[in-house]
Amino acid sequence: MEGLRLPGFVNAHSHAFQRALRGRAAGADFWAWRDGMLAEAERQTPELVRSLYEATYREMLAAGYTAVGEFHYLGAAEGRAAAEAADAAGIGFVLLHVAYARGGIERFRQNSVEAYLDEIEALRSEGIAVGLAPHSVRACPADWLEEIGRYAAAEGLPLHVHADEQIREIEECRAEHGCRPIQLLARTGCLTERTTVVHATHADDAELGLLASHDTAVCACLTTEADLGDGFLPAVRLRDRGIRICIGSDSNVRIDPFEELRELEGIARRLGGSRGVFSPDELLAIGSSMGARSLGLTEWADVEIDLGHRSLAGVALEHVPAALVAGCGSEVVLGADLSLNPTQSPTP
Repeated sequence: MEGLRLPGFVNAHSHAFQRALRGRAAGADFWAWRDGMLAEAERQTPELVRSLYEATYREMLAAGYTAVGEFHYLGAAEGRAAAEAADAAGIGFVLLHVAYARGGIERFRQNSVEAYLDEIEALRSEGIAVGLAPHSVRACPADWLEEIGRYAAAEGLPLHVHADEQIREIEECRAEHGCRPIQLLARTGCLTERTTVVHATHADDAELGLLASHDTAVCACLTTEADLGDGFLPAVRLRDRGIRICIGSDSNVRIDPFEELRELEGIARRLGGSRGVFSPDELLAIGSSMGARSLGLTEWADVEIDLGHRSLAGVALEHVPAALVAGCGSEVVLGADLSLNPTQSPTP
């Protein structure tokens, strides 16, 4: 079969255990769905993580994702199992090990920010590529955010954090801190060029200005945001401010980078009333190199596209990038070239 080689897609935000929730119509809103998610999280063990994550990572590879950032809050032992699963599947991997001070369930939480940073140090000493991941401003108070921001800056590591996903989250942050979530992240030193804010669906103009001035990226998880009713990514306003965007499969209700990118462009078109807001080349870069930069990766595997697939029938080679993002799904992926080191540590 005739193929076209492209940089592999990079999944910058995954909760692999949530793949088990696919197909469940759990509740009327995000918060009701979250109750079911917490129950699923509670039953996870290192053994379950090892098997489920390997299967999920193999699905990602088949779909064209050749590296993944696992935003992980099930515990350090389960994080090690996730790294083993990624190694077995052959996918590039960064463990975005989550700091959780309050809320959620007990297994998510560390006793102190020092205990959290000790976990990070232990994982790094074992050769696992890691990033810092304060879960959210709901889960981490300001003093935790300050310490985590300092550590990430000193060690040159990625920092990923959920922010502005839900209106209630913003209201709670304003009540506690007198500001919105991204403003709090800036105040506590967590916004830098190595930071990725996940979602930002409800970010206002002042917050977007902070992201732009700090060269902070946004990870859009379009299929999950649609599934959970998170709102619309402010795609045009991100584009206008030059804010870097990457993509993630998040809850893994769908594992298909083409669908994420098509939804990104579709939202931008509907919000702005014009076509071609992002060029095909820009969209493919959002799906690949922008995700790699978010995770601190300098190498990740390529993929091969099946030019003989019926979705590309009759498409001239120069129009293939546009056809991929306009009308193809992951079934056009022939496979990945895993000759590159899939577990390279993030670049300091």
